[in-house]
Amino acid sequence: MTKPPGSAISSRMKQIVTAAVIEREGKVLLARRKKGDRLERKWEFPGGKLEPGESPESCLARELREEFGIESEVLEFVCSSQYVYPHGAIDLRAYRVRHVAGSFAQNSHEEIAWVSPEELLSYDLSPADIPIAEKLAAESKE
Repeated sequence: MTKPPGSAISSRMKQIVTAAVIEREGKVLLARRKKGDRLERKWEFPGGKLEPGESPESCLARELREEFGIESEVLEFVCSSQYVYPHGAIDLRAYRVRHVAGSFAQNSHEEIAWVSPEELLSYDLSPADIPIAEKLAAESKE
């Protein structure tokens, strides 16, 4: 597994956040944040904040259970993105994820969409999610 690259922002100051790249029939899952949330109405790769003592993989599986009521298998690391929001700096780590069971309930998001990799950048993405979308779009052209 490739290790996430470092950044100029101190690792003590960054919140580690995980993101799922879930693919189905050539499309990738995006979720739209609810009105009133930080980054409201922005699209993102679903996931969440790492809790103390948790690995990124177990964090991502837990978050997907909480947000969508699904069981999943976290696979390989895709890439990471560092971004400084007004509310703090994050180190966003994306992993490919296989949906194992359950239907996608919208417990934490306003809407979900299955999007072709080429169309990802046409969505109003959260800034930290843009490099992940760029990587997936570039891979689809290879």
